[in-house]
Amino acid sequence: MREITIRSIVLGILVTAALAAANAYLGLKAGMTVSASIPAAVISMGILAALGRGKGTNIFENNMVQTAASAGESLAAGVIFTVPALILMGHWETFSYWEVALIAGLGGTLGILFCIPLRRAFIVDSKELTFPEGVATAEVLKEGEKGGKGAKVIAVGAGLGGLFKFLQSGLGAWGEALEGAKLLGGKWVAYLGTNLSAAILGVGYIVGRNIGILVFLGGAISWFVALPMYASLHLGEIIGDETIQDLLAKDPVGGSYAIWSKKIRYLGVGAMAVGGLYALFKVFGPVVDGIRSGMEVYKKMGAGQKDLPREERNIPMPWVLWGIAALVVPIFFYYNGVLENMTVAIAMSVVMVLAGFLFSSVAGYMGGLVGSSNNPISGITIATLLFTSFVLLAMMGKGGLAPAAAILVGAVVACAASIGSDVLQDLKCGNLVNATPWKQEVMEILGVAVAAFVIAPVLNLLHAGYGIGTDAHLSSDLQGNALPAPQAGLMASVAEGILGDAGSLPWDLVGIGALLAVGIILWDRWLEKSGSTFRAPVLAVAVGIYLPIELAVPIFAGGMLRHALHAPKVAGDEERGDSKRGILVASGLITGEALMGILLAGAIVWNWNLPTLELGAWGPWVGFAAMVGIAWHLAMTALRQPPSR
Repeated sequence: MREITIRSIVLGILVTAALAAANAYLGLKAGMTVSASIPAAVISMGILAALGRGKGTNIFENNMVQTAASAGESLAAGVIFTVPALILMGHWETFSYWEVALIAGLGGTLGILFCIPLRRAFIVDSKELTFPEGVATAEVLKEGEKGGKGAKVIAVGAGLGGLFKFLQSGLGAWGEALEGAKLLGGKWVAYLGTNLSAAILGVGYIVGRNIGILVFLGGAISWFVALPMYASLHLGEIIGDETIQDLLAKDPVGGSYAIWSKKIRYLGVGAMAVGGLYALFKVFGPVVDGIRSGMEVYKKMGAGQKDLPREERNIPMPWVLWGIAALVVPIFFYYNGVLENMTVAIAMSVVMVLAGFLFSSVAGYMGGLVGSSNNPISGITIATLLFTSFVLLAMMGKGGLAPAAAILVGAVVACAASIGSDVLQDLKCGNLVNATPWKQEVMEILGVAVAAFVIAPVLNLLHAGYGIGTDAHLSSDLQGNALPAPQAGLMASVAEGILGDAGSLPWDLVGIGALLAVGIILWDRWLEKSGSTFRAPVLAVAVGIYLPIELAVPIFAGGMLRHALHAPKVAGDEERGDSKRGILVASGLITGEALMGILLAGAIVWNWNLPTLELGAWGPWVGFAAMVGIAWHLAMTALRQPPSR
């Protein structure tokens, strides 16, 4: 059966563009992205079944479509975690189309090429790496005759997610959150709230109970412990133009956000840095062994791979090496053009190549252990950014273009690392369905190219429609509905704190965050030794620390919903219901809300005036009730028994 066909290419381009845009929106809003492999595979199966003239779906074509689409989703994560920092720092006013496409396209393609030599060592020979999303996607593809039904499940979920977002942001029926705060005893602030988002509820369902609890734990550390303590001890400290006491007295909710944004979230910087370094330390040995064995295999194979069966043929190694060299050249000229300093540009390029190769390998290995959705890309990027910032501090000093230069290195590395995890997941899936590796690698490059050219217009549209960043960065007409871009804000804070003219990180809070991370690592080691099925990866907690708690609440709720629906009543029993069907609903909710959000941003930019649906004080409660209804639909769909065959 054919693999790369005209229809798989066309469908791959369309699905890649849609899911890359959707994940860009989701990452800017929630600070998390999810794997697109399964929804892309199911969408492909549904469409190709309709086009199959009664012949059914082709598992190889479907695999190629999901390969391209998942690459686009992963690239979107690498971009939105870093590139918006250039807006927040004032280096850019809008997203430069060609610069974003260059950073994303070259960084993503480097990530693919870096990981090709690792395929056999990590996928074929390794007994430790399971690549959970790759295995799950292969199972979905093997049950391709159910693709039409699965596509309908996604479509209904997308309709609900889109309708929810249209009522919320299009008609203004309710706001982004149901929240409140109160100042107790004149100095203790108590905040409670939840974001109203079907997409984030879907994210929670996909990541599950374990990660949902840890993200909420991180949020609780920030908002229920650190924030009240800091506020009570620093009532006279000035944030902006007012003291903390005045901020909280005037607006407890707004004051809480100001304290968290300017102070408390730096706990997350320390936790992220330690988490990233720990991830690197933990897998460094196996990664080096994998790289060594992979290179030895390639030497034995020879350049042409003529004697290998189809299922073992990758892009030839000489092409890989020449491709890496060819991609580094334009990146060097770009860095040199931005800085007008060849020495620094050479140093940046060297750091980028070394960090990109190392962290792509680490991300690929971690993806094999815990899956792409749980991969520590944020921690890897923070570690890269810290190292790059200190190198640039020694070479350039503070101020000028130094903070932006650090972000530009981190952005390429983040794109490469994001793709590094994804490409190995996809190649694992291909290994299980007997696909041809080099054809998948070509489709990965296609997915990167499509996403690279799509994502800049999407970012500009979202920035013009909603604003990207905290309210402090935005004009008054955009405040209140902005996409917070939490990772990018964190990256900007680190770069400016180390390299800015007057910037300085609050190292005391960073240090406390680092100590918290050490404590969580020790807790996780104890859980591992005790044989617990619950684990505590430190970066999941770190994500929660630097997310607003209102975003952590629906993630927690979605994770607990999945556990309540599907956890066996007795250990060893089979899972109740069908969590895969629930994942399809959740993926639909994410895609529908995200695409509607992008369309509404366009309506704002183009001055299309929509009618308003005034619900007053009842609005947030109506939105909350709508979320409960969507959760009910998700539960009933997941628990529905499939028809007997």
